[in-house]
Amino acid sequence: MREWLRERLRKAWEARSPRERRLLLILGVILSVVLYLWLVSTADRARTRLRSSLPQLRVQAEEFERQAAGYERIKITPSASPSSGDLKALAQTQADALGVSHALNGINALDDDQVQVTFQAVPFADWLKWAVAMQLQHVRFEKGRIEALPEPGIVTVTGTFVRAAPE
Repeated sequence: MREWLRERLRKAWEARSPRERRLLLILGVILSVVLYLWLVSTADRARTRLRSSLPQLRVQAEEFERQAAGYERIKITPSASPSSGDLKALAQTQADALGVSHALNGINALDDDQVQVTFQAVPFADWLKWAVAMQLQHVRFEKGRIEALPEPGIVTVTGTFVRAAPE
């Protein structure tokens, strides 16, 4: 099959006059140069776009690494059995440990096994870490309201947390 195609192309080439051959070669070279320049231009635009997004991607990667370290810290925190200690103090201690106490607006003990917690202008990811830490202490989020603020990723949270009943 290849030989047949090659032979056919050779015959078509030899059937052309020298002037036509020269013209076809020049057109082939021009087409090759235009195609090459188009490919280089496209690659350069893509490289410029990627280069401009690189700092943002690096910041995101650092944030992911920081979050992964935080999750590891939470994961390593020993899981305590449900204690009969002060739930309000536990909520405050977890907020202090995770660095969200600045956004903690209030903790109201509803009874020995329930607290209502209010956070103002807290990053959602930080509040979520705090909620996971509370869950590791056998205190679960029962009900509440999470409202997004105009700043991306920032929320106001009011919620009730309930201690798990001892088994």
